[in-house]
Amino acid sequence: MRGSLVLACLLLAAACCAPRESVLAHKTLSEVHNDLIIGCETLDRDYADYDAYKDYLAPLGMRYVRLQAGWAKCERQRGVYDFAWLDHIVDDAVSRGLEPWLELSYGNPAYPGGGTPFLTGGWPRGEEAVEGWKAWVRETALRYKGKVHQWEIWNEPENGLRRDGRDPEEMVELAYATAKILKEVDPDVLVAAYGIGRARQENGAEALLTGLARKLRASGEEHLIDAVSYHGYHYVPEEEYFVEADSLLRILKKCGWDVPIWQGECGAPSEGFMGGAISEYPWSETSQAKWALRKMLCDHAHGIRTGIFSIADMNYAASDEIKKKNCKGLLATDGENRVIRPKLAYDAIRNLVSVYDNLDAVLDSSAVAVDGVMAYLFEDTETRLQSAVLWLGGAVPDDGRDKTSVPVRIRDFRCRRPVCVDLLDGRITPLRMERKGSESLFPEVPVYDSPIVICDDKLISR
Repeated sequence: MRGSLVLACLLLAAACCAPRESVLAHKTLSEVHNDLIIGCETLDRDYADYDAYKDYLAPLGMRYVRLQAGWAKCERQRGVYDFAWLDHIVDDAVSRGLEPWLELSYGNPAYPGGGTPFLTGGWPRGEEAVEGWKAWVRETALRYKGKVHQWEIWNEPENGLRRDGRDPEEMVELAYATAKILKEVDPDVLVAAYGIGRARQENGAEALLTGLARKLRASGEEHLIDAVSYHGYHYVPEEEYFVEADSLLRILKKCGWDVPIWQGECGAPSEGFMGGAISEYPWSETSQAKWALRKMLCDHAHGIRTGIFSIADMNYAASDEIKKKNCKGLLATDGENRVIRPKLAYDAIRNLVSVYDNLDAVLDSSAVAVDGVMAYLFEDTETRLQSAVLWLGGAVPDDGRDKTSVPVRIRDFRCRRPVCVDLLDGRITPLRMERKGSESLFPEVPVYDSPIVICDDKLISR
């Protein structure tokens, strides 16, 4: 009788200690230290409303906001600057603990040869317009010194080469002059160049990068540019690493430019056949959320700083290149840019943010043995506990939620009480683990085309 009672107590204690199915608790901005970027673009053209969505930013937990400074909106009359609209946004973002990443981009029709504020409006040309640009850059840099610590120069300049047949050396000189002003005003800021949209294409991207590298080297001012930024739009998110990122790295290696690459803009729509990149597909809120999770985790596993475009849906003007509503936002909006509700992707990214800081160090993914599944391995540098991230890749995400159980073996896996976290819905379930020598065996891991995380229960907040 006494033995039975002891056994019952031990079983009860084990049951109480074992992780149970639950839901991931979301971390807000004050609880994280990531370098993730959430897009707050097109405010310079009034295609979205910052005040409509500002309360959603801090709960999302992505620490940096990408903004476009809007030369044409700041200087409607030559020599007269009105920064009130941008002051409001920058000051509010900073007050919420966010770090603005401010992009200097698009033209200004107030100047002859100044271009337009639209996507393919071209950069300023001619002495008068270029000097106007430089003056505005200096005013902007001085105004936000101490508030903005990261800058980006232009957005997809290869469009100007492709559409107008422009000389890439014009943009090289403009980027160089812009970076020089930014660093003169504040030597401690970080400056990224270009926001290349299609590094793989024969569209002048290589000439832009090679020319800027040569210019910096010849002047002995390589310090002016801290990173090269690019955009990654592919229907299958994993494809980019064999296309855009690899192409960009090859170009940089070829011209001997040792600089990190940042992915500053990417995202999938929540509705098919609307405006913008990768729109020709019957997207849904489910496939959008899966795409975002896969893309951000792929970036991180490849050592690339990552961001999502954008926080809210955008209503483009008929005069711009994109003629339909761009539905890549994490928040659904109406025709007046008012927020209707968060989409599934908003909560899915909140789930990712809540575990992202545990994925500090990227480890050798060959330690994870699993057939037909994308697998990455990470380590939390504070606890030394490890996390494996898995999903079925190689195809455009679909709307399905059904999972397939697969066996997974992980070599030298530091994990004591394993759980499985589904990043799409935040569900946490215990996993059965067996130890055989240096291997941890998981006989049944549920996988599908959205990322799941195998990690120690200690790393998870409920």
